[in-house]
Amino acid sequence: MRAYLGIDVGAVSTNLALLDEARNVIFASYLRTAGDPLSSVARIMAGAHDKIAAGRIGGCAATGSGRHLAAALLRADLVKNEITAHAAAALHFFPEARTVIEVGGQDSKIIIIDHRTVVDFAVNNVCAAGTGSFLDHQAARMGLSIDDFSELAADAEETVHIPGRCTVFAETDIVQKQQMGVGRSAIARGLCEALVRNYLANVASGRRIEPPVVFQTGL
Repeated sequence: MRAYLGIDVGAVSTNLALLDEARNVIFASYLRTAGDPLSSVARIMAGAHDKIAAGRIGGCAATGSGRHLAAALLRADLVKNEITAHAAAALHFFPEARTVIEVGGQDSKIIIIDHRTVVDFAVNNVCAAGTGSFLDHQAARMGLSIDDFSELAADAEETVHIPGRCTVFAETDIVQKQQMGVGRSAIARGLCEALVRNYLANVASGRRIEPPVVFQTGL
């Protein structure tokens, strides 16, 4: 069986997908990059060894902030930036997509599509407050995995306003809220809302979010 390998090496996670000739995902894997992209590529490839060995790799592509490293290690046939990869994936599954929203670990992006062509995009990589690592870090401070943090925020019956323009200010405000007796669920939801405000005020500023909207993220 001929298969095609895709690897995405990001600041927070490293992802691998194996597709058949009909573009069906036959294997996928996700792990934390943990600040060591070289090791994460080795580990994720080792985990996929049996699946890869069972077929014949017809091509390999790399994307993500660590795409050039991954491409060199795997001798990839194709190297694409995240904007191109996100747009291609969104249009494959949702041909009528007009807007792609992506909250990654290192940066957040908005991609504007018109007639299946990317016509505009913006990336926020100035401050961690507008990215997935903001929530990831706050979850760790609260002693929660990002999955538990997400469920806590989704199930929260109350919320609280937390400044989201700066990670340092947010952490200071969280400590004050905790001292006032505010529950973890309200704080988790408040942090998610802070990230949304940051995204709309910075990444999406001046751009119309036209439906259909595709939300893509590793967190």
